[in-house]
Amino acid sequence: MAEMLKVDVWSDFVCPFCFLGKRRLERAAAEEGLGIAVRWRSFELDPSAARSGQESTTAMLVRKYGMSEQQAIQSQSSLASAAAQEGIDFRWDIAKPANTFDAHRLAHFAADRGLGGEAEERFMRAFMTEGEFLGNPATLLRLATSIGLEEAEVRRVLGSDAYADGVRADQAVARAKLQIQGVPFFVIEGQLAISGAQPCELFRQTLRQALLGR
Repeated sequence: MAEMLKVDVWSDFVCPFCFLGKRRLERAAAEEGLGIAVRWRSFELDPSAARSGQESTTAMLVRKYGMSEQQAIQSQSSLASAAAQEGIDFRWDIAKPANTFDAHRLAHFAADRGLGGEAEERFMRAFMTEGEFLGNPATLLRLATSIGLEEAEVRRVLGSDAYADGVRADQAVARAKLQIQGVPFFVIEGQLAISGAQPCELFRQTLRQALLGR
């Protein structure tokens, strides 16, 4: 049986680098012959993001970071090329930034049902590849039930503030304790940290180091 390492990952569903980092972590573990038990932690890149409206990713980058439209397009095209190397089809031309608080609440619920990893994968792919707007409750309901969650329970979570405290607690740890400024952020075996979607080799080295330090 492969050695199993515990990994905490702070991420956001509308963060292309988070999906890229997820794939590199998974590939590194496979190449090292290691198992990873991932605990997905919530982090909102933009807590003030709209729950309605569908601003394009290009328009968001221009507005938020002061890029020119051409700079925004070039940066996304470059990221799409890197994503493609990890088997991800980043459709930045249809990707829609959104408020992800409710999506994070659903991910916590999914984790309670043993489907945390499935929720993370599904929500990221919905944003990155399918152009889904994760601020829409109907969209979240459809995505959540597609991974096996019960419709009635998903509706209950969406119609309440269930798991809101868990989302806020994850973000409080990230900002107050770990001083995380951006995601993805990986903590392996509670000791070794990796910030960002680093090259696969760095993940491999860190996993080996964590294994030796046990």
